[in-house]
Amino acid sequence: MQKPDLLHFTESEEANRLLASDGLAVLIGMLLDQQFPMERAFYGPQLLKERLGEDLDAARIASWDPEEMEAVFKGPPAIHRYPSSMAKRTQDLCQVLVDEYDGNAENLWETAENGAELLKRLKALPGFGVGKSRIFVGLLGKRLGVCPEGWEDKAADWPSIADVATFEDVATLREQKRAMKAAAKKG
Repeated sequence: MQKPDLLHFTESEEANRLLASDGLAVLIGMLLDQQFPMERAFYGPQLLKERLGEDLDAARIASWDPEEMEAVFKGPPAIHRYPSSMAKRTQDLCQVLVDEYDGNAENLWETAENGAELLKRLKALPGFGVGKSRIFVGLLGKRLGVCPEGWEDKAADWPSIADVATFEDVATLREQKRAMKAAAKKG
């Protein structure tokens, strides 16, 4: 699979291009995708890049003054519904990348020997539980062509952002998630 030019997760072509071309951007977008609309979460890395005034860099973000990073996240507009906690979590995520993957998000998945190791690495990241990690394994495999042996068994087996091929799919996914939540409440 050829790496795409765009990941159609937002209404912004520029943000979608950043997500497809920058591993740190898509990882931060996934981090921000909680208790916040998907398309706004995945637009967050573009806002962060604009506000920092240069390309996203894990070492730079990790070492940024925490109070200043919080102000960057507060905006306006806010990068996330919970700007303070997400600014800290983003810095914590970047620090792990610096400490364990030479500051390069792609090293996290490109050096994983198999799907099980990839999932284990993702679950160890700040803000990545089992579900989010499984979704990200699917996103890497289905959208970015990162397919270590056995990745399919570790990827989410429910509808997720990994299944979004066009921006219209975001609304479809939102409806699927609502239906799944409603069914879970009834059951």
